This record gives sequence, C-alpha cells and structure tokens, in this order.
Amino acid sequence: SMPTTANGTAFDLTGDRNRPVVVLIHGLGLRRLMWDNHVLALKQNHCVLSYDLFGHGDSDRPATEPTLKLFADQLRDLLDELAIEKCTIVGFSLGGMINRMFAMNHPDRVESLVILNSPHERDPEEQRLVEQRATQTAAGGPAATLDSTLARWFTPKFLASQSKEIDRVRSWVLSNDLQVYTACRVVLATGVKELINPDPPIFKPTLVATCENDGGSTPRMSHAIAAEISQAKTVIVPKLRHLGLLEEPNVFVDLILNFLERPA
Repeated sequence: SMPTTANGTAFDLTGDRNRPVVVLIHGLGLRRLMWDNHVLALKQNHCVLSYDLFGHGDSDRPATEPTLKLFADQLRDLLDELAIEKCTIVGFSLGGMINRMFAMNHPDRVESLVILNSPHERDPEEQRLVEQRATQTAAGGPAATLDSTLARWFTPKFLASQSKEIDRVRSWVLSNDLQVYTACRVVLATGVKELINPDPPIFKPTLVATCENDGGSTPRMSHAIAAEISQAKTVIVPKLRHLGLLEEPNVFVDLILNFLERPA
C-alpha cells in the first residue's frame, strides 16, 4: 500500500537513505507524479522524496485554510516522521514558494534550494489579473479555464504532438477538489507578498530558474528572487513555458544535478 504519514501526506522515498536527500514539491493542481522522469535521474546519487501537497493527489485535504505556512508545516512534519535532518528542496511554482517559506521558518533543515518557475512580486496590473483568475476558478472550477491554462503551460508544438502527456496533466487538474484548488490559487496569488525581501533572510545556496516564455513566473521574477537571496544564481531556460520541466525534463534534471554537484 502507498506510504502515508500520520497526518495524511502521501509520499514516495526512493534511492539510498544514506545519500543526501532531495525533496521535490509539485505545483498548484498537480501531484508528485509530475516528477517521475526527474526521480529516475536524481535517485542515482541521491535519496529522493516526493509527496503530494494537502488536497492534491493522494494526500488528505488540509485541516485548515491553505497558507504557505500550512504547507511549510506539512513538509516539516513529513521530514520529522522520516527522520530527515537536512535536505535540498526543489519546488516548482507554488512549490517554489513553499520551499522559500520553509527556508525562512526552518533554516537548519535546509541544505540548499532550487526554485523553479516560481512567481515573485508582480506589478499592480499583473497582481490584479492573477487575483481575478483565482476568483474565476471559484466560479467554474479548474475545467473552466483549462485550455487557456494548458496554453500557458506548454509550447504549441508540445500541445499539438504530445496528447498522452497532455491528457495526463489534464486529468490531474480536473481531479482537483474545487474548494482546495481555489484556496491554493489564492495562496499562489497573494503568497508572494510574504516572500518579498524574505525576513528572516535566506542564506542558502540557491538555484532560481524559469523559462523564457513563462508568463506567470517570468525571468524578471526569477532575477528578483535571486537578488534577495545571498547565495543565489539564476538560469533562464530558452523557449519553454511554465511546465518546461515536463516538456523537457532532461534540461531540468541537468540543471538540478549541476547545481547539486556545485551548489555555491
């Protein structure tokens, strides 16, 4: 049966427990399965922990209203239960907000951070649009905006040619609980305000990366995140959109592995 923690977090732990641990945090409306291709490569030299956020995949619904702190606490409890002292935390999108919040709240547990396609301070008009989208979700659920979402996530070529992979992602998004999805969308929209000029500051080796054509987690945002973290470097992956790491997993595996070998 599937491993689940006392408080209902579904997870997979693969690779040698004596090796450094890498944690993978998925994004809004997705699930730990999005990392399948990355786990295969990362587990060669690392112990890899992937898990489903509360209200996603196989994990239980959150007991209280979702916040970045709730999700940071979910990770802390998971690490405690697995007796993992320290780890590198890779977060995609909402996951890249959760790992920053975790680093602020539990710095002693963090070896290094990888922040992928994650949002940061938006200009007022962008912020208004993102908050408006959160409200639209509440009205129609994930299905209402799915086609425009997929168009923001993948290149036209990938959308046209990789129907099996697209159907998989589509099914993950459609399986979301409307209430939790909407609440998490609000966290994605408003949570960046808790992360601008992080206080306490983050002093960890950090890789910040996004894709050239990611309209919601832009190159400008990645540079801004990195500018606020003392040991951060930025990589902008050409051409791809928000879910570049599903479209070109090897590009992202190489980024992560190069960083893990030379974090500072």
